[in-house]
Amino acid sequence: MGVHRADLNDFVGATLLIVGAVLPVINPVGGAPLFLDMTDGLDPATRNKLAARVATYSFVLLLGSMLLGSFVLRFFDLSLPVVQVAGGAVVCALGWKLFNRGDAPQPAGTGTALRPPRDAMEMALYPLTLPLTVDPGSISVAITMGVNHAHGIRGALMRLLATVVSSGMIAALILLTYRNAWRLGRWVGQRWMAIVFRLSAFIALCIGVQIVWNGARALTAEIRLLQPAPVASSLVH
Repeated sequence: MGVHRADLNDFVGATLLIVGAVLPVINPVGGAPLFLDMTDGLDPATRNKLAARVATYSFVLLLGSMLLGSFVLRFFDLSLPVVQVAGGAVVCALGWKLFNRGDAPQPAGTGTALRPPRDAMEMALYPLTLPLTVDPGSISVAITMGVNHAHGIRGALMRLLATVVSSGMIAALILLTYRNAWRLGRWVGQRWMAIVFRLSAFIALCIGVQIVWNGARALTAEIRLLQPAPVASSLVH
């Protein structure tokens, strides 16, 4: 009985640790105004379907990053700082593009469909899932969480189960937030929604800069470690 209770404690602790580390980085509430803007003109059914697909892709990306991320990086001889620099640049480009867009999104049901539903589904993976929802910062955090390997078969199974459950919890929160993003637009109103949208785009731009900065700082530290130590001067007799 004590062993099962210990396994349950490990499972709960690992699940809460992963959710607590990854969810604040993803921040689906902050991404909801951007999702609302990029799905502007779609009917509610198509927008809900798109939100479900984004949540599914997010689940796969997070789970794959935690389970296979470190192996993929080693296979391609990449490091986390390199991924942060490259991915942060993509987030910066997306944030800058959204920040310089025209009007804020209209609340659902007030406009006509601007895109066919089939074309809208093409946005599900890029850019709605990657990098808008699961950006390189959250991927790097997920990879870091996946590096912590458990000892023993039972511990590995608990870790695997916690990884699946935590990824599912985060994906469910993304789905819930994005499906109700139009409620935010209707509650806030068009005028304040424009402010919220600009602020969200600016925050996305700042997040991209921060990711690039973290990666560049880590690369600089690695370069310093690779530099040969200075040769000590000879003793003067």
